[in-house]
Amino acid sequence: MKTLIQRVSEASLVVDDDTIGQIGNGLLVLVCAMQGDTDEQAEFLARKVAKLRIFEDEQGKMNRSIQDVGGVALV
Repeated sequence: MKTLIQRVSEASLVVDDDTIGQIGNGLLVLVCAMQGDTDEQAEFLARKVAKLRIFEDEQGKMNRSIQDVGGVALV
């Protein structure tokens, strides 16, 4: 299982002109799940993504997680 993660100020998923999901500040997460991948692997990746410190703190350092900034993820 692999993921591609991008910080976004906004993102949306549109299928056949219907908006399926949309978010403001947060993460866009593309997941490649293959036959044989397990629920445990998915849960591990979800926990890891939630803890990534890739948002700026008050000093401008990448030191905050999506949980710290109150962001959301579009997966």
